[in-house]
Amino acid sequence: MKEKITLAKKQTIGFIGTGVMGKSMAHHLMKAGYPLHVYTRTKEKANELVKEGAIWESTVAELTSASDVIITMIGTPADVKEVYFGKAGVIENAKPGTYIIDMTTSKPSLAIEIYEKAKEKEVYALDAPVSGGDVGAKNAKLAIMVGGDQNAFDNMLPIFNIMGENIILQGEAGAGQHTKMVNQISIAPTMIGLCEALMYAEKAGLNPESVLGSISTGAAGSWSLSNYAPRMIKGDFAPGFAIKHYIKDMKIALESAQEMNLTTPGLSLALEMYEELAERGWEESGIHALIKYFE
Repeated sequence: MKEKITLAKKQTIGFIGTGVMGKSMAHHLMKAGYPLHVYTRTKEKANELVKEGAIWESTVAELTSASDVIITMIGTPADVKEVYFGKAGVIENAKPGTYIIDMTTSKPSLAIEIYEKAKEKEVYALDAPVSGGDVGAKNAKLAIMVGGDQNAFDNMLPIFNIMGENIILQGEAGAGQHTKMVNQISIAPTMIGLCEALMYAEKAGLNPESVLGSISTGAAGSWSLSNYAPRMIKGDFAPGFAIKHYIKDMKIALESAQEMNLTTPGLSLALEMYEELAERGWEESGIHALIKYFE
Protein backbone atom coordinates (compact mmCIF):
# COMPACT_ATOMS: atom_id res chain seq x y z
CA MET A 1 0.00 0.00 0.00
CA LYS A 2 1.40 3.39 -1.02
CA GLU A 3 1.97 5.90 1.75
CA LYS A 4 -0.26 8.94 1.38
CA ILE A 5 1.74 12.15 1.07
CA THR A 6 0.13 15.30 2.47
CA LEU A 7 1.42 18.75 1.63
CA ALA A 8 1.86 21.24 4.45
CA LYS A 9 -0.87 23.85 4.45
CA LYS A 10 0.42 27.32 3.66
CA GLN A 11 -0.08 29.95 6.34
CA THR A 12 -2.82 32.49 5.82
CA ILE A 13 -1.30 35.94 5.37
CA GLY A 14 -3.00 39.18 6.29
CA PHE A 15 -1.58 42.13 4.35
CA ILE A 16 -2.24 45.69 5.50
CA GLY A 17 -1.32 48.46 3.06
CA THR A 18 -1.57 47.94 -0.69
CA GLY A 19 0.09 51.04 -2.09
CA VAL A 20 2.70 51.28 -4.85
CA MET A 21 4.95 48.66 -3.26
CA GLY A 22 2.56 46.76 -1.02
CA LYS A 23 0.31 45.72 -3.90
CA SER A 24 3.17 44.07 -5.78
CA MET A 25 4.46 42.37 -2.64
CA ALA A 26 1.01 40.99 -1.82
CA HIS A 27 0.57 39.85 -5.43
CA HIS A 28 3.76 37.76 -5.25
CA LEU A 29 2.53 36.06 -2.08
CA MET A 30 -0.78 35.16 -3.71
CA LYS A 31 1.00 33.89 -6.80
CA ALA A 32 3.08 31.63 -4.55
CA GLY A 33 -0.10 30.04 -3.23
CA TYR A 34 -0.55 31.76 0.12
CA PRO A 35 -4.18 32.50 1.11
CA LEU A 36 -4.33 36.29 1.40
CA HIS A 37 -6.56 38.63 3.39
CA VAL A 38 -6.16 42.35 2.76
CA TYR A 39 -7.08 45.59 4.46
CA THR A 40 -6.29 49.16 3.53
CA ARG A 41 -7.92 52.44 4.50
CA THR A 42 -8.84 53.10 0.86
CA LYS A 43 -10.58 49.93 -0.31
CA GLU A 44 -10.22 50.83 -3.98
CA LYS A 45 -6.46 50.30 -3.70
CA ALA A 46 -7.09 46.62 -2.94
CA ASN A 47 -9.61 46.01 -5.74
CA GLU A 48 -7.08 44.43 -8.08
CA LEU A 49 -5.91 41.96 -5.42
CA VAL A 50 -9.51 41.11 -4.50
CA LYS A 51 -10.27 40.36 -8.16
CA GLU A 52 -7.29 37.99 -8.14
CA GLY A 53 -8.67 36.12 -5.14
CA ALA A 54 -7.66 38.00 -2.01
CA ILE A 55 -10.27 38.28 0.74
CA TRP A 56 -11.14 41.82 1.79
CA GLU A 57 -11.49 42.48 5.52
CA SER A 58 -13.23 45.63 6.70
CA THR A 59 -11.15 46.10 9.88
CA VAL A 60 -7.64 45.44 11.16
CA ALA A 61 -9.07 43.27 13.92
CA GLU A 62 -10.98 41.02 11.50
CA LEU A 63 -7.94 40.61 9.27
CA THR A 64 -5.73 39.79 12.24
CA SER A 65 -8.10 37.20 13.65
CA ALA A 66 -8.24 35.43 10.27
CA SER A 67 -4.48 35.31 9.68
CA ASP A 68 -1.42 33.37 10.82
CA VAL A 69 1.02 35.99 9.56
CA ILE A 70 0.37 39.74 9.47
CA ILE A 71 2.43 41.95 7.17
CA THR A 72 2.13 45.73 7.28
CA MET A 73 3.40 48.11 4.61
CA ILE A 74 1.88 51.44 5.54
CA GLY A 75 2.80 55.12 5.83
CA THR A 76 4.20 56.72 8.96
CA PRO A 77 5.15 55.73 12.50
CA ALA A 78 1.81 57.23 13.59
CA ASP A 79 0.03 54.87 11.19
CA VAL A 80 2.03 51.94 12.55
CA LYS A 81 1.01 52.80 16.12
CA GLU A 82 -2.63 53.03 15.10
CA VAL A 83 -2.56 49.65 13.37
CA TYR A 84 -0.62 47.73 16.03
CA PHE A 85 -1.83 49.16 19.34
CA GLY A 86 -5.20 49.53 21.05
CA LYS A 87 -8.19 47.22 21.34
CA ALA A 88 -8.76 47.22 17.59
CA GLY A 89 -5.07 46.74 16.75
CA VAL A 90 -2.98 43.84 15.54
CA ILE A 91 -1.34 42.88 18.83
CA GLU A 92 -4.56 42.77 20.83
CA ASN A 93 -6.33 40.61 18.24
CA ALA A 94 -3.51 38.28 17.20
CA LYS A 95 -3.71 34.65 18.25
CA PRO A 96 -0.77 33.24 20.26
CA GLY A 97 1.83 31.99 17.80
CA THR A 98 0.99 34.58 15.15
CA TYR A 99 3.87 36.26 13.31
CA ILE A 100 3.66 40.02 12.79
CA ILE A 101 6.03 41.69 10.34
CA ASP A 102 6.19 45.45 9.95
CA MET A 103 7.82 46.24 6.61
CA THR A 104 7.08 49.96 6.89
CA THR A 105 10.09 52.23 7.30
CA SER A 106 9.52 53.38 10.86
CA LYS A 107 11.29 54.29 14.10
CA PRO A 108 13.67 51.72 15.59
CA SER A 109 12.29 52.55 19.04
CA LEU A 110 8.75 51.77 17.84
CA ALA A 111 9.90 48.42 16.44
CA ILE A 112 11.28 47.54 19.87
CA GLU A 113 8.01 48.58 21.53
CA ILE A 114 5.99 46.40 19.14
CA TYR A 115 8.33 43.45 19.79
CA GLU A 116 8.04 43.76 23.56
CA LYS A 117 4.24 44.09 23.60
CA ALA A 118 3.87 41.23 21.12
CA LYS A 119 6.05 38.99 23.26
CA GLU A 120 3.67 39.52 26.19
CA LYS A 121 0.90 38.06 24.00
CA GLU A 122 3.08 35.14 22.78
CA VAL A 123 3.21 36.72 19.34
CA TYR A 124 6.41 36.85 17.26
CA ALA A 125 7.36 40.28 15.91
CA LEU A 126 9.90 41.21 13.24
CA ASP A 127 10.75 44.63 11.83
CA ALA A 128 11.64 44.18 8.17
CA PRO A 129 11.83 47.40 6.14
CA VAL A 130 12.78 47.11 2.49
CA SER A 131 14.78 48.86 -0.20
CA GLY A 132 14.41 48.66 -3.96
CA GLY A 133 11.43 50.89 -4.67
CA ASP A 134 8.61 50.05 -7.05
CA VAL A 135 10.96 48.21 -9.42
CA GLY A 136 12.27 45.95 -6.67
CA ALA A 137 8.73 45.25 -5.44
CA LYS A 138 7.43 44.40 -8.93
CA ASN A 139 10.37 42.12 -9.69
CA ALA A 140 10.47 40.52 -6.22
CA LYS A 141 14.04 41.71 -5.80
CA LEU A 142 13.71 43.80 -2.67
CA ALA A 143 16.47 44.03 -0.10
CA ILE A 144 14.85 43.12 3.22
CA MET A 145 16.53 44.21 6.46
CA VAL A 146 15.25 42.29 9.46
CA GLY A 147 15.33 42.78 13.20
CA GLY A 148 14.09 40.22 15.72
CA ASP A 149 14.66 36.68 16.98
CA GLN A 150 16.53 34.10 14.90
CA ASN A 151 13.78 31.46 15.15
CA ALA A 152 11.10 33.88 13.96
CA PHE A 153 13.33 34.98 11.10
CA ASP A 154 14.03 31.38 10.07
CA ASN A 155 10.32 30.55 10.06
CA MET A 156 9.42 33.60 7.99
CA LEU A 157 12.33 33.30 5.54
CA PRO A 158 10.27 31.36 2.94
CA ILE A 159 7.82 34.29 2.87
CA PHE A 160 10.60 36.88 2.65
CA ASN A 161 12.16 34.93 -0.23
CA ILE A 162 8.99 35.42 -2.28
CA MET A 163 9.24 39.21 -2.04
CA GLY A 164 13.00 39.77 -2.13
CA GLU A 165 16.40 38.28 -2.75
CA ASN A 166 18.78 40.05 -0.36
CA ILE A 167 17.42 39.13 3.06
CA ILE A 168 19.57 39.51 6.16
CA LEU A 169 18.79 39.29 9.87
CA GLN A 170 20.64 42.33 11.18
CA GLY A 171 20.17 41.74 14.90
CA GLU A 172 17.60 42.11 17.64
CA ALA A 173 14.32 44.02 17.41
CA GLY A 174 14.89 47.46 15.90
CA ALA A 175 18.01 46.40 13.99
CA GLY A 176 16.09 46.17 10.74
CA GLN A 177 14.86 49.75 11.09
CA HIS A 178 18.33 51.00 12.06
CA THR A 179 19.73 49.33 8.93
CA LYS A 180 17.07 51.03 6.81
CA MET A 181 18.14 54.37 8.30
CA VAL A 182 21.71 53.61 7.17
CA ASN A 183 20.29 52.99 3.71
CA GLN A 184 18.29 56.24 3.68
CA ILE A 185 21.22 58.30 4.98
CA SER A 186 23.48 56.93 2.25
CA ILE A 187 20.95 57.79 -0.47
CA ALA A 188 20.67 61.47 0.52
CA PRO A 189 24.11 62.75 -0.60
CA THR A 190 24.10 60.24 -3.48
CA MET A 191 21.00 61.86 -4.97
CA ILE A 192 22.50 65.33 -4.59
CA GLY A 193 25.69 64.20 -6.33
CA LEU A 194 23.75 62.48 -9.10
CA CYS A 195 21.72 65.62 -9.83
CA GLU A 196 24.82 67.83 -9.81
CA ALA A 197 26.59 65.42 -12.18
CA LEU A 198 23.71 65.40 -14.69
CA MET A 199 23.43 69.18 -14.59
CA TYR A 200 27.18 69.43 -15.21
CA ALA A 201 26.86 67.10 -18.21
CA GLU A 202 24.06 69.23 -19.60
CA LYS A 203 25.94 72.51 -19.14
CA ALA A 204 29.02 70.98 -20.78
CA GLY A 205 26.95 70.10 -23.83
CA LEU A 206 27.36 66.35 -23.41
CA ASN A 207 24.86 63.65 -24.37
CA PRO A 208 23.44 62.46 -21.01
CA GLU A 209 22.74 58.90 -22.21
CA SER A 210 26.27 58.58 -23.57
CA VAL A 211 27.72 59.89 -20.32
CA LEU A 212 25.75 57.31 -18.33
CA GLY A 213 27.10 54.61 -20.59
CA SER A 214 30.64 55.61 -19.68
CA ILE A 215 30.32 56.13 -15.94
CA SER A 216 27.82 53.44 -14.95
CA THR A 217 30.40 50.64 -14.95
CA GLY A 218 33.09 52.58 -13.11
CA ALA A 219 33.49 53.92 -9.57
CA ALA A 220 30.46 56.20 -10.04
CA GLY A 221 28.18 53.23 -10.73
CA SER A 222 25.30 52.68 -8.29
CA TRP A 223 21.70 51.51 -8.12
CA SER A 224 20.55 55.13 -8.10
CA LEU A 225 22.63 55.95 -11.16
CA SER A 226 21.27 52.98 -13.11
CA ASN A 227 17.63 53.36 -12.08
CA TYR A 228 17.04 57.04 -11.38
CA ALA A 229 19.32 58.86 -13.83
CA PRO A 230 17.53 57.54 -16.96
CA ARG A 231 14.20 58.68 -15.49
CA MET A 232 15.64 62.12 -14.75
CA ILE A 233 16.87 62.46 -18.32
CA LYS A 234 13.45 61.47 -19.71
CA GLY A 235 11.60 63.77 -17.32
CA ASP A 236 9.72 60.80 -15.88
CA PHE A 237 9.11 61.63 -12.22
CA ALA A 238 6.47 59.00 -11.45
CA PRO A 239 6.86 57.89 -7.85
CA GLY A 240 8.58 54.60 -7.28
CA PHE A 241 9.34 56.17 -3.91
CA ALA A 242 7.63 59.50 -3.31
CA ILE A 243 9.37 62.58 -1.96
CA LYS A 244 6.83 62.91 0.86
CA HIS A 245 7.74 59.42 2.09
CA TYR A 246 11.47 60.08 1.84
CA ILE A 247 11.08 63.27 3.87
CA LYS A 248 9.40 61.14 6.55
CA ASP A 249 12.29 58.66 6.46
CA MET A 250 14.95 61.37 6.62
CA LYS A 251 13.29 62.92 9.65
CA ILE A 252 13.28 59.52 11.40
CA ALA A 253 16.96 59.05 10.51
CA LEU A 254 17.86 62.54 11.70
CA GLU A 255 16.00 62.03 14.97
CA SER A 256 17.65 58.62 15.53
CA ALA A 257 21.09 60.07 14.74
CA GLN A 258 20.57 62.93 17.18
CA GLU A 259 19.60 60.43 19.88
CA MET A 260 23.05 58.86 19.35
CA ASN A 261 24.79 62.27 19.33
CA LEU A 262 25.72 61.81 15.67
CA THR A 263 25.87 64.72 13.23
CA THR A 264 24.71 64.07 9.65
CA PRO A 265 25.30 67.23 7.58
CA GLY A 266 24.69 65.49 4.24
CA LEU A 267 21.34 64.20 5.44
CA SER A 268 20.38 67.60 6.86
CA LEU A 269 21.16 69.34 3.55
CA ALA A 270 19.18 66.81 1.53
CA LEU A 271 16.21 67.15 3.87
CA GLU A 272 16.19 70.94 3.39
CA MET A 273 16.28 70.54 -0.39
CA TYR A 274 13.51 67.94 -0.49
CA GLU A 275 11.32 69.98 1.85
CA GLU A 276 11.69 72.98 -0.47
CA LEU A 277 10.69 70.79 -3.43
CA ALA A 278 7.66 69.55 -1.50
CA GLU A 279 6.60 73.14 -0.83
CA ARG A 280 6.85 73.74 -4.58
CA GLY A 281 4.37 70.95 -5.23
CA TRP A 282 6.63 67.97 -5.95
CA GLU A 283 5.87 65.90 -2.83
CA GLU A 284 3.97 63.20 -4.76
CA SER A 285 6.80 62.79 -7.30
CA GLY A 286 9.63 60.26 -7.04
CA ILE A 287 12.78 61.19 -5.15
CA HIS A 288 14.65 61.55 -8.44
CA ALA A 289 12.63 64.74 -9.00
CA LEU A 290 15.38 66.35 -6.91
CA ILE A 291 16.83 67.39 -10.29
CA LYS A 292 14.07 70.01 -10.36
CA TYR A 293 15.73 71.75 -7.42
CA PHE A 294 18.77 72.41 -9.61
CA GLU A 295 16.82 73.35 -12.73
